[in-house]
Amino acid sequence: MKKIILGCAIVAIAGYLSVVGYIYHFDQQRQPPLAGNTISTILTRHGCDYCHTASAELPFYARLPISRQLMQYDIKTGLRHFSLAPTLTALQQGGAVAETDLAKLESVLQYRQMPPVRYKALHWAGELDDANRQTLLAWIRQQRTQYYTLPGTPAALLGQALQPLPKALPTDAHKVALGFRLFHDPRLSADNSISCAHCHMLGAGGVDARVTSLGVNGQQGPINAPTVFNAVFNIAQFWDGRAHDLQEQAGGPPLNPIEMASTSWQQIIDKLDQDAQLKADFRRVYADGFSASNITNAIAEFEKTLLTPDSPFDRFLAGDRQALTAQQKRGYQLFRDHKCGTCHTGVNLGGQSYEIMGLKADYFADRGNPTTADLGRYNVTKRDADRHRFKTPTLRNVALTAPYFHDGSVTTLHQAVRDMLKYQVGTTLPESDVDDLVALLEAMTGTYTPAALTVR
Repeated sequence: MKKIILGCAIVAIAGYLSVVGYIYHFDQQRQPPLAGNTISTILTRHGCDYCHTASAELPFYARLPISRQLMQYDIKTGLRHFSLAPTLTALQQGGAVAETDLAKLESVLQYRQMPPVRYKALHWAGELDDANRQTLLAWIRQQRTQYYTLPGTPAALLGQALQPLPKALPTDAHKVALGFRLFHDPRLSADNSISCAHCHMLGAGGVDARVTSLGVNGQQGPINAPTVFNAVFNIAQFWDGRAHDLQEQAGGPPLNPIEMASTSWQQIIDKLDQDAQLKADFRRVYADGFSASNITNAIAEFEKTLLTPDSPFDRFLAGDRQALTAQQKRGYQLFRDHKCGTCHTGVNLGGQSYEIMGLKADYFADRGNPTTADLGRYNVTKRDADRHRFKTPTLRNVALTAPYFHDGSVTTLHQAVRDMLKYQVGTTLPESDVDDLVALLEAMTGTYTPAALTVR
């Protein structure tokens, strides 16, 4: 009997080693999408694309019963967390890799979280050695330095994921002055009752403190108004990213039937034309006068001045170790431990990617009463993978911008932190830790200094 058991064990081990050997050869013979590119080669030779793209050539066992279901589950889960495809495309085109993608890659490299144990059981070459790990980390820092470093960034901060906010950006002062007036002008709305500042109050964190905003005739909007402060640093505007930049965003609300409800830009222009002083001032800056393009361009130029630098957290990032209290420093350690900076990254501490609301638990099932707005990015792209994805909000001035989330369902920062831990991280923390995280978030409140307004 012992001989039979031993024989079976030898056969099983031999079979296992044969499979492992075949998979090792398969992994090493795969051709990276970009031949000769070191980063692409490392990522594909170690099988990162198996679970983090939808198009990788899979090993033979992915077609076998049970294995197929496990692989499909791993791919679905992997893509919910992170898609490698945009990174491989950027490498192929010689362009910038998204900031959040860099942050996510850096996190798993630093914490040695990938690949998972189940993968390494068959893919012995899947584990990155220290040389490859350092090559990737150096490349990530180089990407940030090349593509995401603002002028005047101290050398010590080059390549870092989180950056202090600049004091100002280059703008045209004359356009800024006109944009300020238009931002506060209710004539952009059909009944002359609502301006941009109605929902984005500059004295209240750039929001209106409502669950969802009110439009003309008291109509209730479908979604919480995001802050206008520092919005220039977002990859796109609106929660679903339907506006490419500030100018495109400025063109949305005036013609939205619920928000400002003007029927056309001509209706707006006809009203502005009656203001002789504004008309004259406008023509001095825009020779062709009022138009949808010129009006939104001026508003966008003004919004570029809506920066809130010099928060305690900014000063800490810049090297002032005393800028944060002991409690806030504990909060920052928790922020890093729970990978909050993988989504809330860059100079704006967010706004750089579309993330699933409810990555670790079903937020919408728990909340109930689904709405069209809950579909998020899907409403723009119609891609199933974008269901419930939203542009990550900035954490800057977050202590001032309640209620929270796209649906405005949470009224306190403490509850917002608890919900993020539950739905995005998949954990709970003692209330003392939540207090520490809230203290850190409060340290991200900066100072808004209105731009000097110059009329030509």
